[in-house]
Formats: sequence, structure tokens, C-alpha cells
Amino acid sequence: MNRSLKRTPAVTALAVALGFGLCACGSGSGGASVAAGSDGSASAAPQMIGLLLPEDTATRYEQFDKPLFEAKVQALAPNVQVRYANAGGSAQTQAQQVRTMIDAGVGVLVIDAQDSAQIKSSIETAKAKGIKVVAYDRLAQGPVDAYVSFDNEKVGELQGQGLLDAMGPAATPSAKVVEIDGDAADPNSIDFERGFLAAVQGKVNVAYDASGMWKPDVAAEKATAAINQLGAKNIAGFYSANDGMAAGIVSAMRTAGLTGVPIGGQDAQLDAIQRIVAGTQSYTVYKAYKPEAEAAAELAVDLLQGRDIGALAAAMKISASGDDVHADLLTPVLLTKDNIKQTVIADGLYTVGQICTPTYASACRADGLQ
Repeated sequence: MNRSLKRTPAVTALAVALGFGLCACGSGSGGASVAAGSDGSASAAPQMIGLLLPEDTATRYEQFDKPLFEAKVQALAPNVQVRYANAGGSAQTQAQQVRTMIDAGVGVLVIDAQDSAQIKSSIETAKAKGIKVVAYDRLAQGPVDAYVSFDNEKVGELQGQGLLDAMGPAATPSAKVVEIDGDAADPNSIDFERGFLAAVQGKVNVAYDASGMWKPDVAAEKATAAINQLGAKNIAGFYSANDGMAAGIVSAMRTAGLTGVPIGGQDAQLDAIQRIVAGTQSYTVYKAYKPEAEAAAELAVDLLQGRDIGALAAAMKISASGDDVHADLLTPVLLTKDNIKQTVIADGLYTVGQICTPTYASACRADGLQ
């Protein structure tokens, strides 16, 4: 079931979170925090949902996903506590955090897997304890009850179309493009690449392909290697699987003296929006955090309270482990300088003031944002 991206602004959800008094009230060895109950103290036998996010390099998880998820759970079920932990980019840490959540007595785990294959045994252990599991953003392997994400092949298609649009007449079958993918351990990365290649096949020449591992510094290294191998003047465009890596690639391009070459990403990070305004990044793909986080919260609360989730997760996906999973797949949006107002600003993700800092003020005025 696709959900509309017309949502209450994210800042409203954050205000709700503050209003209800959501806070980190303690931490365990796995780095989990517990949200207080409505009276400011934990009940003797609380119902609990565990939220496990994969890393803290991308700004979205701590800044948006976590508080938006907590706010929605609080609004739906004020007596339900949320325990939280971030894996910091380590699959081993995330496995330990699952064990910590199990020992704490959570009824539902919402997991954005750092490694979708390695997390399988942890999910199996949780399920054996009667815990329901929601795969968040990335489809983990194992007996998952529900999955919330965006149509990830569509994300890749939009990235490919965005690159072709930015290249314009330079998009020819002989035009050399550098492709920097995400981590192969993330099944989304495979979907992004599949969609991207479907969009650009036969229209440009993907002359260099490497994984940036979702890390800006690794992406910068790969971009530098591509520039050295192909020659700066022979590169007509760059594909970056996300905005974090795009930042590293733009840095590598600048070092090589390469300007005016299209590059795009995804996630609509603030620095990416600013690069789009300034003209050093061509596009991003906007996947609104609020509807995704809220959909996951709704599913988690329904599973915790024993309600049917068929209406919320009407689609079906087959994971890499062969498991059929109820899915809620949302619709992404291609974002360029032409629709910044209609997307991230209209949704309250960022304000004009946040985007148009003094460094970007003149570019913002030129783009009609101020």
C-alpha cells in the first residue's frame, strides 16, 4: 500500500515528541535508551518496542527516523516504551543490541539491518522468544513479520533519470559514467543499482563501477581511482547511491579540478540540498522520513497489541532468505532545484533559513528560495 507524501511537517512530529516528554532515560550495554511513560516513570511491566538503526554516518537516523518513530508510538500508545540503539555501522554491535533488547523483554523489534544476512540468526532468536519483527528501510533476512520502505528499484530509476536529465545532450551511448554503489550487504543497494541500470542502459556507458560502502571517504577514494583511470575530461557524469557518498565524490571532483559534471544521490540530506542550490550536485531522491517512520510505528504498535496488519502492509516482498513478508512500500520523489519548495520545505523537513545560510544566500536568491 503506497502512502501519500503529503504529511504533517516533520517539525510538528518533533514538537509532539518534546511535548509528550520522550527522552533517553537510561542505557544498557547495547547503547539502548528507554522512553519514559506518560507519567515520567517506567511501569513495572511495560510493553516495549525496540528500535535498532544501523549507523550514524547518515544524518537521517538520529535527526529524523528515531524521534519521528518515537513520537508516533507515543501518540498511538502512550503507555508503550521505546528502547533505542544505533549499531554505529557494526553488524556485530547490532547483534549484541538484539540480545540486549530480547533480555529487556521487548515485544516487537523494528530493525534497520546493518547487514541483512548477518542479522538473520538474531531475528530467528527473537522470533523463537515470541517477539515480532519489523524490517525498517532494509529488508532483513529471516522470519520477518513486516517490512516498511520505499520502492527501492523506483529510487534507482529516478536516480538514473535524474542523471540523464542533468547530462542533457551529453547523454549518449558513448558518454562515460562513473557508478558508485552502496554496500552490497544492504539489499537496498542492489535494488538501487538494478533500477539505475534499467534507466540508463543503452543511453550512457557505465565505464567504472565500484562500491563506496555508504562511506563518504571510501566513495571519494573510488571516485579518485575512476578519475585517474578514465581521465577527468572523459567523465560525463557520476552516479552516487546516496548523498553522503556524493559529498565525498564532490570533494574528489574538486581536488581533480573537475567541474560542471552532473552527480546525484538520495536521502535529501541538508548538505545535499545546499549543493543542489549551489549547482555542485544535480539532484537527490527524496524519501520522506516522516511517513516511513510513522508507518513502521503503526505496524509495531499493531503487532505489539495483536492486531492484523494486512491493511497497513498490503504488498508482499520475498527476502533474500526466501521469506514472504508483508510490505508497505512508499513512493519516492526526484528532487532538483526546481521543486525544493514543494518537497522538503513544504513538508517541514528543512526551513529556508536552514538551507540558505550566508554561504548559499546568493544562490538561494538566484533559485527563487529567498
